[in-house]
Amino acid sequence: MCGIFAYLNYLTPRSRKEILEYLLRALERMEYRGYDSAGLAFNEPIEIIKQPGKVINLRDRVMNNDEIKYDESIDKHVGIAHTRWATHGEPNEVNSHPHRSGVDNQFVVVHNGIITNYRELKQLLEQRGFKFESETDTEMVAKFTQHVYDCRIRENGSKKPPFNEIVDQVVSQLHGAYAFVFKSINYPGECVVARRGSPLIIGIRSESNEIETNYFPVVDLEKHESGVTTDAPLNINVQLSPRHESIEYFFASDASAIIEHTKRVIYLEDDDIASVNSHGKLTIHRSSMNELENDEDRYRVIHTIHMELNQIMKGSFDYFMLKEIYEQSDSVFNTMRGRVNFINNKVILGGLSGYLKEIRSARRLMFIACGTSYHSALATRQLIEELTELPVMIELASDFLDRQTPIFRYDVCFFISQSGETADTLTALNYCKRHGALCVGITNTVGSTISRATDCGVHINCGPEIGVASTKAYTSQFVALILFALVI
Repeated sequence: MCGIFAYLNYLTPRSRKEILEYLLRALERMEYRGYDSAGLAFNEPIEIIKQPGKVINLRDRVMNNDEIKYDESIDKHVGIAHTRWATHGEPNEVNSHPHRSGVDNQFVVVHNGIITNYRELKQLLEQRGFKFESETDTEMVAKFTQHVYDCRIRENGSKKPPFNEIVDQVVSQLHGAYAFVFKSINYPGECVVARRGSPLIIGIRSESNEIETNYFPVVDLEKHESGVTTDAPLNINVQLSPRHESIEYFFASDASAIIEHTKRVIYLEDDDIASVNSHGKLTIHRSSMNELENDEDRYRVIHTIHMELNQIMKGSFDYFMLKEIYEQSDSVFNTMRGRVNFINNKVILGGLSGYLKEIRSARRLMFIACGTSYHSALATRQLIEELTELPVMIELASDFLDRQTPIFRYDVCFFISQSGETADTLTALNYCKRHGALCVGITNTVGSTISRATDCGVHINCGPEIGVASTKAYTSQFVALILFALVI
């Protein structure tokens, strides 16, 4: 899975070397996600440096470049970076991200996900005279952004439209899953991000003023061009960045890339578009608010993430997997901490306490997952059936969707995922919600999409798992599922 990172500093002087170090270090934090090439874009006019292979190869090219003025201080700047897992085209420099709209780099974009209708849009753009360099779906997005911008300029008589409106018009034509970060020479100091089906979070750091609000309103683009929405809940301070005050934003697909900078984050939801304008003000908007279920969906909570930097470091171990094998005794203890009373022989799962009656009266329990999480359900199935006396079904998320499995309102569906972002499991979750089932999340990542989208759930609390082959997450999932059976 690709890794995305972007850094925007507004009225916060940083040397070019500091900015490049932020970008490179973030990519190194996300290396565990798996990748085959890396790249970044910075400066005005935009410079792009891409390199197949490891991030260290990119670091060598970036930090040993005689043409870069490393010591120059910059008050306002946007830098974007990316690690690529090849899906369209072989891993090479041309196919690596960031991708550009043309040789003048008017628009550049990084992307995590797959655009399923890119061939049709690419054919349209080729008919309009665009020339393509790579085999990727992402290059089409960069060129399509240029096309939309050019059309809007012609329509408006050279009046430049807002950056976020351009991106909104682009993503409205895309099918598939994505998390995007856009940068443009036409909008210096501005950045726009969008997500659907792929995780994206915003970290916020302000040294000159404290962030007073814990909520941020979502703007209806159909009613407001920008700024404050009247749909904001009462008593919410929406001025996250007053003009002329310094602030920094970190955009990432993974919290591990930003925790060394800030612990205040906003988790974007599907179809959110977030933008920072030239005055350093953050706006989150949607094309339409009609699909939001209730008032709580009309704002985004600013969370504090409880993760320490040493948790994602190898320490004295040679490999993350080896470290996590040795951490299992602690992680299992943390899964049970505060939940098991050995004196009274009682188990309490606070995340399920309001739904126990509904779960006990369920027609059946369905456990839906992928990979190792699927195997944790398989391993505990017999005990769960014996202890709960309820029928248990185990479903592989991808197969579950292919079969359009019948779901009923008296079913209770469990969605197990270490990251809380597994694409097939998320799609299955949305399917079950539409059919009225009670949805329960079993995840390790607080604030993940599955933990937010389910009705209730259990966090396994095993700490960050960096190794690709699961160890402590599997054992903690096993324990959490047994604790659930004991509660029922």
